[in-house]
Parts: sequence; structure tokens; C-alpha cells
Amino acid sequence: MIGFLHTADVHVATFGGLVDVVAPGEGHVHRADVSLLADARAGVPVGERVRAHVDALVAAGASVVVCTCSTLGPVAEEVVAGVPVVRVDRPLAQAAVRDGGRVAVVVALASTLGPTTELLSEAARRAGTAVELEPVVCTHAWSDFEAGDLGAYHRGVADAVRDAVARRAPDVVVLAQASMAPAAALLADLPVPVLTSPGSAVARAVELARARREVLSRWCAPWCGSRRRARRRPSRRRRPSPTRRPRP
Repeated sequence: MIGFLHTADVHVATFGGLVDVVAPGEGHVHRADVSLLADARAGVPVGERVRAHVDALVAAGASVVVCTCSTLGPVAEEVVAGVPVVRVDRPLAQAAVRDGGRVAVVVALASTLGPTTELLSEAARRAGTAVELEPVVCTHAWSDFEAGDLGAYHRGVADAVRDAVARRAPDVVVLAQASMAPAAALLADLPVPVLTSPGSAVARAVELARARREVLSRWCAPWCGSRRRARRRPSRRRRPSPTRRPRP
């Protein structure tokens, strides 16, 4: 089972639907806490609350937990939960820097820019590639998201991306927030790849969940097999002693 920690209710259906497509039959459990993002943006420490949510997801059966908020990604990765905790944008970052070059980093929240650029720089160092990060901040679009007008939000993001591609000529565009993913469909005609985080994060989580099941299965097989054999083994009943007849 895959657990998800969200800071927006809209992500429950998005990520749950992706799991159903990528891995039919794989269970998923969700916790959404809108106040986490607001508090993090205000500078309020949220580490303990993030850990409590992760612990609750593990208690509910999650073998992998995905934090779908890019702002909280670094906090989530520090949680020691006994299961992998995946920040939603790490697989995206690894893909974005694979070939090096100029990367347009699109955010609608200023609080996301720092964690995302740090992650991209780290991924580039590990990959041994040289990247030039070009921030594209479209804070005007976030008000539409907060108002629930997702169509306007995605159009605003797409407009910012088109302007950035025309003026800065990036080699790849990163839509840094999971909420931006639908905007990619409005940018299919661009001459550069537009990367989003939900699909790659779910794929990574499914891979980790399957790997953990395989490890547990190999570890359990000898012990579980002996227990099953023991249960099937017929018990040996003692034969009753013959009754001795008294001598005449």
C-alpha cells in the first residue's frame, strides 16, 4: 500500500487515480492537511506534524509514503519512519538534469523555489552534469488555485511557460509543483520537454512498494514454509497399551 501526504484536497483524486492506472490493485491511503503549507510559508516549524502524518500513514498499512508538497519535501525526507519517504519532485529532478543544459524551473509559490532549485542542483551534482537553472515565478496564478479555479490556474502557468521558452530558450521545463501537472497538456506544441512530478513520483513509489514486498517475501519464505509444513504434519497419537488380563 502507498501512503500520500497532501496539502491540498485536490491531490487525493489525482494521485489515487495514477496509482490505479500504474498499478491496478495496489492500495493507497491519503492524509490531507491544508494548514501545513500555510504554516510552512509563514515560517512555522512543521516537522513534528509531518512526522505524525507519516506515522499515521504507516500505521494504516503504507509501505511507502509520498509527500506531494514540494515546499515540504525536504522536511518529509528527514522523517525516519521505517519505510521509504519519497518527496514528489525527486524523480522529476533526476530526469530534468540527466542531460544537463538550461532548466526552466516554474513555480507559483515562492516557498517552493528554494527547495526545488536546491534539489535540482543536488541531482545535477550526483549525475555529474552541468545545469543552468532559470526560475520562472508565476505567483499571480496561485490566487486562482486558492480560489478553486483550476482552469485559470493552469492557463496562467502555461502562459508563463510560453513566455519563458520564448525569452530564455531552456532545454527543458520543470513544472515544480504537483498542482501544475495539467498545464503540460496545454504546452504539448512546445519544442522542449515539459516535465511534471505526479506520474514519476507514483512510478517510483510503486517500484519501491513492490521491491519491499519482494524482499519481505524472500525473507519470510523459509520461515513461513516451515510453519505451514508444521501445521500440515499429522500428529502422532500414542497407541493405547494393551489391557493385561489377570492370570487364572
